[in-house]
Amino acid sequence: MENYIISIIVSIIMGVFARAYMMKIDHRQYPSYPQGFLAHITLGLIAASLGAVAIPALATKEFSAVTFLSLAAQQFRDVRNMERQSLDNIEPTELVPRGTAYIEDIAKAFEARNYMVMITSLFTSLAINMSRILKGSRSIQIIIGVIIGFITMAVLKKFLTRQLIEEIAEIKPGEISFDGPLLMVNDVIIMNIGLKGSREIYKERGIAVEIVPKDPSASATLSNIGQRQAIQHQAATQLGIRKDIDEPDFTPLARRNPHNGNLVMALVAMEPDEGLLIDVVKKTPVLETCRRKPRGKYLKEL
Repeated sequence: MENYIISIIVSIIMGVFARAYMMKIDHRQYPSYPQGFLAHITLGLIAASLGAVAIPALATKEFSAVTFLSLAAQQFRDVRNMERQSLDNIEPTELVPRGTAYIEDIAKAFEARNYMVMITSLFTSLAINMSRILKGSRSIQIIIGVIIGFITMAVLKKFLTRQLIEEIAEIKPGEISFDGPLLMVNDVIIMNIGLKGSREIYKERGIAVEIVPKDPSASATLSNIGQRQAIQHQAATQLGIRKDIDEPDFTPLARRNPHNGNLVMALVAMEPDEGLLIDVVKKTPVLETCRRKPRGKYLKEL
């Protein structure tokens, strides 16, 4: 096994680099830092180690060592549960909650990224050891392994990149109006605003958007309540929201036009920038648990 030390070290480094490459700390605050960041890097190190030792263990007929890979599945499920529990615990503190669908999507993403780490280190190790068999020099082995590791990393990142709302729908400005106490956006009723003062605030500072799906599958996806909740949360987080506890009048709501499937949403933001609201909605991820394809190939054949 001593002959494989360089292979293992380089593979672990590439695996940890892959995890850091996919790490993103932004306005959504997941993972949190520094505690969350350290936890995910540490778990990435463990996943990278599992991938790095697999090939050397097989080459030296240490088959019992390969059985440790079976621990990876449980470890990665624990990562998923850790993220889910963490976000569930802070959900009641959000003025506009993420929603269970968004939380589950985040948890699944962190689980998948640990698989990415293990695969990256595994392919790096495989490339180095194949070069060793072909009698390449030590430096050539490392260079080939690093190149294969970066290629694997890039391919997996592309595969794991989530679709955005702008890819399935057109987002355009909406017009806020009132029919008595009923708040409306482009003639779609949003909610009943009983207080005159609240209605005046909507007229002065309210902004709105209309989300037009590009096809029936997009329409079915956007009709999902979890996907709508994610859009509302993103908008409130990015633009800020003129709302405090027990002020339901200013909770952003995305309502569906039953006639054409379009979504409309009104928001009273701390910074009422309509262009920014449109951009935020465009960059909202399409949640995997909410994606629908009601008109598949088999239906067309029928």
